Amino acid sequence: MAIESDAASIEKLYKNFGILADAKDNISEHEKEYLEILAAVKGTPKEKRLASQFIARFFKNFPTLADQALGAQLDLCEDDDVLIRKQAIKDLSAICKDNKEQVPKIADILAQLLQAEDHSELVTVQESLVALLKFDAKETLNGIYSQLLTGDETLRERCVKFLSKKIIPIDRNIIDKAAEDFLIIETKKVLQDVTGDEFIQLIHILSNSRLTQTPLGQKELVDIIADQAELDQPFDPEDKSQIDRIIHCTYCALPYFNFIGSNKFMLFLLNEVLSQLDKIPKEMENFKYVHLELLKIFAECCASCKSLQNGSEIIEKVVNLLYRYVPAPPVDENVETNFEFNHIEAAMYALHQLVKVCPDTIKIDSELYKTLKLRLHYLACNIQGYIKPLREDIRSKNNPDQKASTDGKMKILALKTATNISNMIKDFFHNPPRCKAEIPLSGKIPTFTEAKSSEETVKKEKKRNSNSFSHDDSQLKQSRSSGREIYHPPSGKFSTKVSGYGEEKIENFSVGII
Repeated sequence: MAIESDAASIEKLYKNFGILADAKDNISEHEKEYLEILAAVKGTPKEKRLASQFIARFFKNFPTLADQALGAQLDLCEDDDVLIRKQAIKDLSAICKDNKEQVPKIADILAQLLQAEDHSELVTVQESLVALLKFDAKETLNGIYSQLLTGDETLRERCVKFLSKKIIPIDRNIIDKAAEDFLIIETKKVLQDVTGDEFIQLIHILSNSRLTQTPLGQKELVDIIADQAELDQPFDPEDKSQIDRIIHCTYCALPYFNFIGSNKFMLFLLNEVLSQLDKIPKEMENFKYVHLELLKIFAECCASCKSLQNGSEIIEKVVNLLYRYVPAPPVDENVETNFEFNHIEAAMYALHQLVKVCPDTIKIDSELYKTLKLRLHYLACNIQGYIKPLREDIRSKNNPDQKASTDGKMKILALKTATNISNMIKDFFHNPPRCKAEIPLSGKIPTFTEAKSSEETVKKEKKRNSNSFSHDDSQLKQSRSSGREIYHPPSGKFSTKVSGYGEEKIENFSVGII
């Protein structure tokens, strides 16, 4: 009897569908049939799935029943059966095809549904939101941001992730100027109070917007990043979250230093952070990588430095920083010296870049230069004995698989680092020092801008549309994974949910020389 009753109900639904489909201009006279379809959301699973589709199909024809129809559809979105929920969610976006005035309300609803725990259901919600963007991008974004600003932690996280992963690849014909202006304004509001992961994802969105197409926009973005980095606050070497915040924020700002200069970040790192390296607790998680990461970001900031006030004073500080890793020649030749070449390269690269900006700051008759030259001579003697066997070992590995192995990659990177150091030493041995060589910092990760340029090349090769809102995030991941790995941050106030910038940790290499 139950089966017969179910069949009769399904037949009744199809009959009502037929009546409404055939009514054409007289469809408004058949409100009774549409109400029976709405009532079917309380029926069997088959009735519910059919009702969902039919509600969306004829929604535009019964404007006086719009609220009731939406209520019925929302009941289906909360059904216990995930298949019914997915059908109802998909049909929610279909309603907006001919009823664009419903976009704000339905976008708000779909944004709330991003909390779905079932993966397939979450994918359906995301696809439905993307579909809404094609109907009205600005109002869809309005619905998402309204939930982002007012929702709980989980919902906020899901909204940010959706914006970061799904909005960026969308074509500019969909995200028009009005929608992009709204996106920029609302993202700035959210950035006033964010976690580490949220900050990185939202900066990623802004970096791919037209905000970065003008020097003024780039300066505004760097100011936002600098504010998040709290460069006006004293540095506490025991504060893991502050270290984490400085590293992440500096990497986010790097792409724009070529246009507006990096002095604010560079001077903060030199005067506040690197001067207190010894005070960073050795018990800190990932302590092994913290020093190197701070040196690396400082070095990359120095490469974008445009001019220096008090250049001699700054150069002297950087020379003393280099002395931490390049000791004076030992009196006893049998004493073993351990050189940390990653650290040396970063510190020497920073000095090399700043001397380019202020070439007259190191006087050849100064005690500073005499001491520097003595230490670099000692370093040069030792590093040459390291480069030759390393190069021979790499050349002996004719098998591509050997070179592609972890060990092979590490040796290639070690050779590049050692060669960089050797080339910079040669520049410092000129009389006076002449730091003109163009030396790329080994293991340098492509910035957003560089990754985007690389991706544009890929686009041309594949003849893809060049008008997209921005690059595919997978390209950025691919570019990042090709270089060294950035510091994996500890947990903390800023970084409770911050992920590392990649998937593998680097190995710092050092060598003991007799």
